[in-house]
Parts: sequence; structure tokens; C-alpha cells
Amino acid sequence: MRLVLRNKAPLSRHFRVGDPARMNFRLPRTPEPELMDDAGEVVSYASAAGQKYLSQLDDAFVAHALRLVSESESSIQKPGRALDIGAGPGQILLKLAKHLPGWQLIGIDRSRNMIGQALAHRERARLGAATDPATVVEFLIGDANRLPFADKSCDLIMSNSVLHHLKRPDRLFAEIARIAKPGGAILVRDLRRPSWRISYPFHVRWHGRHYEPAMYTLYCASVRSAYRPGELSAMLQSSRIPGARLFTQGRTHLGFERCAR
Repeated sequence: MRLVLRNKAPLSRHFRVGDPARMNFRLPRTPEPELMDDAGEVVSYASAAGQKYLSQLDDAFVAHALRLVSESESSIQKPGRALDIGAGPGQILLKLAKHLPGWQLIGIDRSRNMIGQALAHRERARLGAATDPATVVEFLIGDANRLPFADKSCDLIMSNSVLHHLKRPDRLFAEIARIAKPGGAILVRDLRRPSWRISYPFHVRWHGRHYEPAMYTLYCASVRSAYRPGELSAMLQSSRIPGARLFTQGRTHLGFERCAR
């Protein structure tokens, strides 16, 4: 038996903009708690960070950050200060340290347990292949809404999978604008929320297939709490960060970036 689809019109033709029936198909944003400090959740997150899939995502983030700092090797060799906001267990900063000799690299996170994991990872990293002895890697407990750094003091500001946790993203944007040097690089990446309710279960099952049960639960909640491109674009346009532009990374991530100048 052959199935014939008689009406191939897109969904948008069946509903007017603002129609409640159409809005019911949209996947609303469900905010997540700002602070991840539960010991079990922290251990699950830190363990997952070492798995192949997340490690590859982190590698892509580090490569992206290095491109923004400069395409010139000579510029990368010039020491500067890099800040990772919401550093978690520290894996991104430790990967980056291998490529930025002589830099001061600082990771900040509100979670005491996350910073504990980051410090432990730093000690293990020192036992392995070496980073330039002049490179300084520090991890501090602190709040993204009130960063303990002077105005125009950072050459590279990064944040990965933190934006969806914040009740007031505009405060983070304001802090980034305050502490970034006028020619400093910026990279903020986060998860991406599907537009439609019907897409969500398929999205998380496929893209979360690499995770163990505890991490999968965290991932599902994070996707529900993430933003869509239009939402992030609106926030970025109303921010005080000059020269930044939106980017998307497949169906799973989005963010904004600014090249060093």
C-alpha cells in the first residue's frame, strides 16, 4: 500500500504568529539551578568530561579559542591572561595551557566541589606531559556576576556550557564587556534548545546517547534550559560587547565570539 501525503505545507502555514495553538508546539525554556555543587552531580560531570565524546567537544572549543586569539603563531607566543568563566573540573583550561606558553590562565567557578576537581586535575596534569614552566594555571571560587578582575584586564575570555545556568545572563555579558581588553578575544559557547516539543525527545536521545544515566539526566535538563539562536542574538544585541557575533555549531551548540584585534 502506498501512502500519499496530500498536504505538504509547512507547519507555519497552519498557524498564525502568536496563535496559542502554534505556541503549544514550541518547546519553552525551563531554567536550571544556577549552582551545580551536589557532590554526586559534580563527580558525574567530571567523569564524563574525560570520555571521548566530551573530550572531543572540549578539543573543538580549545581550537576555536586559539583561532580567535590569533592565526599567527608569533602572537600566540606573546604572554597574556585568559579567563575561563564556569571552569568546572578544569579540563578546557588545562588543554589550553599546552598551547599558550607563558600565559596566566585562570578558571573561576561558584562550586567549591568543581574547583576541588579542577585542582586535582591540575596536579595530575603536572605529572604528565609538560606545559611550559612559565605558564600559570589557577582555579578560584567566584561568581560570574561579580568577577574579581580589573577593567580591561583579560586578553581572552571564555565560557562553556554556563549561560543556561544563569538567572541574569545580562550580568555576565556586562562583566565580560568590563574586563575584556579592547582588542581581547571572547568565546562563549552553550547548548542549543530545539524549537519544537516534538523534537526534544529525539534530540536528547540521539545527542545524549554517549552519556551514562546520571550524566544523561543532567544533559536533558541542560538542553531544556538552553537558548535558541534568536533568543541569544537578542541578548547579544542589547549587550555592551562590541564586535561580537553569533555562531551555531550544528544542532547541538550555539554561542558568540570575538576575534582578538
